[in-house]
Amino acid sequence: MRAAPPPPLAAQPTPLSRLLGTTLDALRTGAEERGGPLPAGGPAAVAARVRATLGDVLPETGTGQDEALRTLVHLVAAGAADPAHPLCAAHLHTPPLALAAAADLAAAALNPSMDSWDQAPAASALEAEVTAALAAEVHPAADRPDAVVTTGGTESNQLALLLARERHGPRLTTVTGAAAHHSVRRAAWLLGLPEPVAVPTPRGLLDPEATARVLAAQEGPVLLAATAGTTDEGLIDPLPALADACAAHGADLHVDAAYGGPLLFSRAHRHLLAGLDRARTVTLDLHKLGWQPVAAGFLTVREAGDLAALAHTADYLNAGDDTEAGLPDLLGRSLRTTRRPDVLKAAVTLRALGRTGLGALVDLCLERARDLADLVEKSPELDLRDRPVLTTVLFRPAGADDATVAGVRRRLLADGRAVLGRAGADGRLWLKATLLNPHTTPDDLAQLLTLVVETAALVEGDTDR
Repeated sequence: MRAAPPPPLAAQPTPLSRLLGTTLDALRTGAEERGGPLPAGGPAAVAARVRATLGDVLPETGTGQDEALRTLVHLVAAGAADPAHPLCAAHLHTPPLALAAAADLAAAALNPSMDSWDQAPAASALEAEVTAALAAEVHPAADRPDAVVTTGGTESNQLALLLARERHGPRLTTVTGAAAHHSVRRAAWLLGLPEPVAVPTPRGLLDPEATARVLAAQEGPVLLAATAGTTDEGLIDPLPALADACAAHGADLHVDAAYGGPLLFSRAHRHLLAGLDRARTVTLDLHKLGWQPVAAGFLTVREAGDLAALAHTADYLNAGDDTEAGLPDLLGRSLRTTRRPDVLKAAVTLRALGRTGLGALVDLCLERARDLADLVEKSPELDLRDRPVLTTVLFRPAGADDATVAGVRRRLLADGRAVLGRAGADGRLWLKATLLNPHTTPDDLAQLLTLVVETAALVEGDTDR
């Protein structure tokens, strides 16, 4: 028997265009089958559907390209939590721009690896230009700012702590707010640093005076990790006052702006990030308020020399004589070796939309959050935690206990009708809506609140019975 011919390569345009049509059709039919923001039935039902459709993961004889692609893309689309659906608003999980997804397809088809120039000539040059531009955006007054590409906020925060440890040694103390992202604490553990000192944040924000007292009480070098866009409430720490406290006590400042950083693109809201430029390192994440497919993270540094700590040599990738001859050294641009050209989709988006287009999307999502808060405030059946700063709104059924709030969320998930998050604040549990979909309308928001009120009545009725 003659061997079957090898399947076509992704960079061959004709086979790829045909398979792309199959993929898009399967995405459409999967979404139609799902019919809402989430598949109904909960984890057990979804897992059962996957097993039933998948069958043998590695069959003796394959089913062919078209069948495999159509079946499994349809399966995943039908079982997706769809961030493009207006009632899917739980997490910092953005609906990616079609433009960015198309650019990501090109990156996958060309498959450059960003660990040596001879694997990614143009992509490495493009990354250098984009990271330099973003670093200058964050640190406009710095002489030599720079940035590196990461997988997102977690890697960026870990890298920030690593660079601080390399500057100051293993006795570095990290100070952060109780509302900071969990990755700061985890990064300290991974790097063998002391457990971070957590400043209480009863209002969700670092208090400058309390933070200054904690900084003054530390012995040895200190890194303060502030936040511009907390995960639970979307709050921005008072960056100018915190930068003053760091300057007074000789501490370095890192700002996790994974969520709030893209406010830099908005003329109307950029002022909320005043003081960000005084940070030594800043986390950005364009797969949040940048509408990129995962992953699209960055870490910016005010002083490019801080990145020298990442220098690493492997003769087959960055031999000294090659570097001296002018071949760029890419190993010092990441903790990873093989990595995708994630910069391409970001570069395409920045070029296509420009500052005005991106700023308009940011402004629209912040406006939708204010619309939702208005609707909650007008409803006697709902309580609002506070007016939103970014795009996060916390609310709950009026008079409900925490068990009811949790039950409402889980029932909506199980029914596949809406995806809301949860957050603790002022000792109570709240439903969390994170509005990152610029196509969401006020009518969609009203429908979401109606579902919450109706579901709360059902949950309370079940509890009474």
